[in-house]
Amino acid sequence: MIKHDIRSRQDVELMVNTFYDKVRQHHSIGPFFNEIITDWSEHLSKLADFWETNLFFVKAYKGNPLRAHLSVDQHFNNEIEQAHFGHWLQLWFETLDDLFEGKNKELAKERARSMAHIMFLRIFQARDHKEHLQIKP
Repeated sequence: MIKHDIRSRQDVELMVNTFYDKVRQHHSIGPFFNEIITDWSEHLSKLADFWETNLFFVKAYKGNPLRAHLSVDQHFNNEIEQAHFGHWLQLWFETLDDLFEGKNKELAKERARSMAHIMFLRIFQARDHKEHLQIKP
């Protein structure tokens, strides 16, 4: 297979669809997604918008990924761990390396790495804040 860089909406959709096929089957992180997401077609389209915005700086995405992740963590009683983000990144990198080569592929890796770190930190901080609020007399 001849690889090229991520350069179009179709490439972004291929990346997102291939990645989430792996995520849905993953023993550790699949259950988080499979229980929460009821309309995969809509979700995949929204994620393609997200990555198209992040890679090509078009204004396709409208949403709040932090709010969504905080909500999922609360739904699962604060069970999301840093290891889950590690699995997510591993699948993301594997998907990118299987499908593409080039500058945008590397940019997608860097953005995902930063997002995973920030997202887990914010989830952890939200838990800490919630606990402090409950402790106050």
